[in-house]
Amino acid sequence: MRVGVPKEIKVLENRVGLTPGSVREAVHSGNEVIVEHNAGQGIGMDDEAYRRAGGRVVDTAAEVFAAADMIVKVKEPQANERKMLRQGQVLFTYLHLAPDPEQAQDLIASGAVCIAYETVTSPSGGLPLLAPMSEVAGRMAVQAGAYYLEKPHGGIGILLGGVPGVDPAKVVILGGGVVGSHACHIALGMGADVWVLDRSVDVLRALWRQFGRPLNTVYSTRDAVEQHVTTADLVIGGVLIPGASAPKLVSRELIARMKPGAVVVDVAIDQGGCFETSQPTTHADPVYVVDGVTHYCVANMPGGVPRTSTFALNNATLPFVLALANKGWQKALADDRHLKNGLNVAFGKVTCKPVAEALGYKYVPPEAVM
Repeated sequence: MRVGVPKEIKVLENRVGLTPGSVREAVHSGNEVIVEHNAGQGIGMDDEAYRRAGGRVVDTAAEVFAAADMIVKVKEPQANERKMLRQGQVLFTYLHLAPDPEQAQDLIASGAVCIAYETVTSPSGGLPLLAPMSEVAGRMAVQAGAYYLEKPHGGIGILLGGVPGVDPAKVVILGGGVVGSHACHIALGMGADVWVLDRSVDVLRALWRQFGRPLNTVYSTRDAVEQHVTTADLVIGGVLIPGASAPKLVSRELIARMKPGAVVVDVAIDQGGCFETSQPTTHADPVYVVDGVTHYCVANMPGGVPRTSTFALNNATLPFVLALANKGWQKALADDRHLKNGLNVAFGKVTCKPVAEALGYKYVPPEAVM
């Protein structure tokens, strides 16, 4: 198979779909890999590194899209990239379609076979291709929150961990999954007063076992969210419903009752966000203020640390890339029901039920298009 790796073009997105090491694995398996000029520049990998790995470097994205049977990316295709997709071409990347009707419409019109990283599942019920970026984003969320709590950046002027004789910041984490557990790790390490809210007692027990008494765990109810959000210095939203829009856990009215200078970091923004006041931002312009509360809603947070993120992502995606390239998408999906769960759109049909429900399309089972 001819595998294409275009350069990412979302604002300040420096990750890349395949590292040179992953390209070497694909070429070793008998595939051809076509890489756009400077695609790996953001992770410190030049064109020569891709050539040494066996890749063929071309000048433009148009050449990559025209030649490749499968496009491997990181972020959702932007409008001009979607125009280059064609009938039956495989697209393997993050899509996050539920809050993005325009992208969904374009992918449906393209006739491409669109497989989303974020809905591929694992035998244990997890999301293995979302997990590495959730790990990165959870850790970055605390760093970003600590930065914007500083007075010169619009915050209360509080040090996350405090100092002897002075209280630390109160950090409230909504959701105890991958994002939440990694946010806990960093926030506790920085000495914050950390509270995590979740609706699964099993999740709360697991966090208690992992972090011990320094972590405060609370069963999530409307009362609990209201009590803890209004007294927090930093709130991190990490709630996810696979494939669907994120639930709005914090209303605009609740935001207005938070401390002036408090910060919210919405890691769920790719799926629409879990704060009612959330709007996607970019690394170029990451924050805005609503009712005195700073909102950090960067839709590609891991893109801020592209080298770490790209290698972590490739560790998870490479086996699936090789399966798709070596077997063809139909056999690869037929052989692996977890990869099949990643199929969101194919030949103009919506094949992911949560996406279909979120956007009002008829759901077509993946088997019907395979």
